[in-house]
Amino acid sequence: MASHKSQRRRGKAHTSGNPKFWGKHAVYAALDNPERRLIKLWGTREALGEIVIPQGLNVQYAEVTDLARHVPRDAPHQGLVLETLPLEDQFLSDVIPLDDSDTRPLLVLDQVTDPHNVGAIIRTAAAFDAVAIVTQDRHAPPESGALAKAASGGLELVPWIRVVNLARSMDEMADFGYWRIGLTGDCDLTLNDVLTPGRNALVLGAEGDGMRQNVAGRCDALAKLPISDRMESLNVSNAAAIALYAANTRPS
Repeated sequence: MASHKSQRRRGKAHTSGNPKFWGKHAVYAALDNPERRLIKLWGTREALGEIVIPQGLNVQYAEVTDLARHVPRDAPHQGLVLETLPLEDQFLSDVIPLDDSDTRPLLVLDQVTDPHNVGAIIRTAAAFDAVAIVTQDRHAPPESGALAKAASGGLELVPWIRVVNLARSMDEMADFGYWRIGLTGDCDLTLNDVLTPGRNALVLGAEGDGMRQNVAGRCDALAKLPISDRMESLNVSNAAAIALYAANTRPS
């Protein structure tokens, strides 16, 4: 098993200022996460009266109109805005299960940069109990309110590994016993044809461009989702959901 620590997790992507989360699901999950470093919480009296506020947290009561200044226009903040630090870095080897019988899937995203898509994928990964999400640090969005809102609390549940070199990270996945499956429409095999009973790493590229060549070249198999010829492709978050479902329901 690999012993080197070349992989980094979320928290170091370039961003201006600390992320501010809004909406009950994102804020509640962050407040409940002991690994999350909290800075300041704004809220209406009604919204703050519904939660247990962590001891020592800086809290400011605010009107709905005041909260609107902290979030994008028309963002559904539901009376709560939380300023926080990004989660600390973690290595891939920190989250891979030591028990080889743990065959939960890994999810790899190659240059998927839209925060709403990544947030939706994180939410799905949490729902299907994925081990982690792995992205390249320079080609993935930072933690943000929009991403956390789309993740609906999943950002606090699923390790998000941010790495410098995604292809090298995929080599490490092989060392940990993962069969690396790249999803693409340009092949004959379907995902069910190539899923193994053991550990699977599902690799998805950006919409339009797909996986980069050096990432696809690291895959053990390429496969497609069996969608109708009437549609050329799926949104990447929808494709991730279908792939994770297939991986979780494959024959053992």
